[in-house]
Amino acid sequence: MSDNSSPGAGALALAAVPAAVVGVASALILFGVDAIAEVLHHAWWEELPHLLGVDGEARWWAALILTVTGALVGLTLWKAPGHGGHDTATVDLVSPPLPLRALPGVAIALILGLAGGVSLGPEGPIIMIATGLTVLAYRRFLPSVPVPAVLMISTAAMLGAMLGTPVASALVLTSVMGGTQGGQLWDRLFAPLVAAGTGAVTYHLLGGASWDMGLPSYEAAWPDLLTASLIATAGAAVGALAAYAFAPAHRLSRRLRHPLAYATVGGLLLGGLALIGGQITMFKGAEQTAEILAERDDYGIAALALIVVVKLAAIVVSGASGFRGGRIFPAMFTGVAFGLLGHAIMPSVPLTLAVAAGVLGVLFAVGRDGWISLFGAVLISGSATVLPVLCIAVLPVWLLLTRVPHMLVHEHGDPQETPAAPEASREDAR
Repeated sequence: MSDNSSPGAGALALAAVPAAVVGVASALILFGVDAIAEVLHHAWWEELPHLLGVDGEARWWAALILTVTGALVGLTLWKAPGHGGHDTATVDLVSPPLPLRALPGVAIALILGLAGGVSLGPEGPIIMIATGLTVLAYRRFLPSVPVPAVLMISTAAMLGAMLGTPVASALVLTSVMGGTQGGQLWDRLFAPLVAAGTGAVTYHLLGGASWDMGLPSYEAAWPDLLTASLIATAGAAVGALAAYAFAPAHRLSRRLRHPLAYATVGGLLLGGLALIGGQITMFKGAEQTAEILAERDDYGIAALALIVVVKLAAIVVSGASGFRGGRIFPAMFTGVAFGLLGHAIMPSVPLTLAVAAGVLGVLFAVGRDGWISLFGAVLISGSATVLPVLCIAVLPVWLLLTRVPHMLVHEHGDPQETPAAPEASREDAR
């Protein structure tokens, strides 16, 4: 049966052209931000220690850099136009578009955090930047396209670039868009998926990081249904503790009132956590995921447990103290560490499955999106054969987290509500 509300092939094809441009532009933005952060990282962690004759790998140096980073981010939040954009502790991935004047502050706060070792990923602020620029461009050249549709296109493009595939964008947008608007879902997803696909391909061609972790192949067995469920549920329980702590930590931080104060104190606290956990518990987690998997034989049960606890604490402190960034990437690292812990406790569990189950549980507790949690687990494992087992393991995780608060601070309204996609008006984008 045909759907009269379908825009038709011609209209979809026309919408794909600007969406593809958005995908390419988003990948270039992400690559540029990563490159600038890498230059600053090299200066802080290699060149400056060499110039001063100190050990850049020392934990005291990490504590110092994190404290300085907190002060610099606080200064940015205080002085930059727009105060560094939305507080990423209070908005979801899809947030109302920011005015152009606010975007430089968002970029500066993000770059400082990425280079300085803050335990947040780029996803929140980088999507704000892409969204702000994309809405501005559509208002100028395609004003008939509704702002909510533009938000979906820009968000999909950046997610595709960050995660290397448009699949994650499809999953996120399906949960956000499904059932809320008329017409076929795939018609509404067409332009965002074009943007996500071109973003993923462009970032790959630019030499962006790969998510191939080189884990061994996996073959499913009946006992894996139980062990994967145990690891995933335990990971979700540990992640739930961080979710419970997040809003109180945010309120406590804001008692300092001034962004320079609470961001600097946050950096100091992160420095203290770095003294305990070392640099493996710092940064967004992508490189650290590859590192901990490559050196997994060097970590015992106690060391892995410490890494999990310290990293979750760092995620809470980073998000609550005003730093700009997302929690998906560091949650994936934490899930990998938890999976390694599960494998160390139960060596009979296949390594690949243990890691995937750990990512599933922790990421679900932190991000509260089942699709992204399943996708992240499969992405890290590098094996689609874990998916049927994870589809069973996710069920007790889902039940466990039903009454757990989201790791998101709601400044207004019911704190248990999940934020919906913003119905931004065109005035919001000015």
